[in-house]
Amino acid sequence: MRPWLKIFLIGLALWAASVLVTIWTENSNLVPTVVLLGSFLVPVTFVVWAYTRERSSEVTVELLFKAFVIGGVLGVLGASILESYLQPSLVMYAGVGLIEEGVKLAALILLTRGLRRHDVWDGVVLGATVGFGFAAFESAGYAFNSMFTSEGLSVAQIVETEILRGVLAPVGHGLWTAIAGGVLFSAGGRLVGKVILAYLGVSLLHALWDSMSGLAIAITLLLTGQPWQFQLIRIGKVPGVTDGQIHLYTVLNWGGLIVISALALLWLRSISSRAR
Repeated sequence: MRPWLKIFLIGLALWAASVLVTIWTENSNLVPTVVLLGSFLVPVTFVVWAYTRERSSEVTVELLFKAFVIGGVLGVLGASILESYLQPSLVMYAGVGLIEEGVKLAALILLTRGLRRHDVWDGVVLGATVGFGFAAFESAGYAFNSMFTSEGLSVAQIVETEILRGVLAPVGHGLWTAIAGGVLFSAGGRLVGKVILAYLGVSLLHALWDSMSGLAIAITLLLTGQPWQFQLIRIGKVPGVTDGQIHLYTVLNWGGLIVISALALLWLRSISSRAR
């Protein structure tokens, strides 16, 4: 069995056991174990997979650790500070995309500035590692917040959050920063024009991903909205929706996420093909 798969399966079993024991014993001291195992399972699995793949001698265990932990922490701290200045608006998602992709790229540049060579595949791996580190710490925060409900602590909410973010993790932060890292290393680690364009491109993908739910609602209303629904919106009330609108929203939302992911994967494949 491959090392990364073995680690994933062991980690998944430990996380499932932690969830069951937490529910059975109602021991809140186990909640951090559930949160941390669930948040780091997929990101750590990727790092193990990346280390077993073809790479140059520049990509050491120490560098991968720094990229994951230091890059991830610097990313979430930087994003938290900068995003505190954003105000709710139509362009907020664009701001989030620019900020989060910017801090991850800055962390990658900082951590790899002393490398003697810049193989494109190394940039993909290190960029993805920074992105997965960011995703792991961010997911831990989301899972922690999700457990607080009006009815008290909810382990079920944590589990739902962890599963959803774990499934989507490979096509989120890790993928976007992998693209930026590959382009950065193709430019010798220098912040030149094509790197800036790649940064803007992944920021756009990020913004579209975050705003997909809102876009799906808007498109659904434009296509199927009834006069009474628009009247309620004008006076600041939330209108009821039909079953057909719910189904259309679901298709548009998940369809949009699939298209965004496919575009990013095709972009990464193009970069990786040139690297090989």
